[in-house]
Amino acid sequence: MRIPRQAALAVLLAAVLPLAAPAPSCARDDDHERRDAVRRAREAGEVLPLAEILTRVRDKVGGDIAGIEIERERGRWRYEFRVIDRTGRVLEVLVDARTGVVEQVEER
Repeated sequence: MRIPRQAALAVLLAAVLPLAAPAPSCARDDDHERRDAVRRAREAGEVLPLAEILTRVRDKVGGDIAGIEIERERGRWRYEFRVIDRTGRVLEVLVDARTGVVEQVEER
């Protein structure tokens, strides 16, 4: 009996794909470390409260916020927002986390 090519491919993918995913414990460790770093930055005054940043983004761009990330790049913290504006466009809004200045708005 011969196994159809599609069935063999499906079995192979089912066996290999779990190996390609990162280990869940590593992702949790990174998330925990990132949360701690952001908390320390907030306490040190390097990052404005998110509520204040949200107000500034809404005033500048408008629309619905679909996602938020915070990253440290080149020694400074930046918020990255995904915003769906009133016309339905998806925008990426970059904000300096220390000053609250909206630095860049671009369509995605």
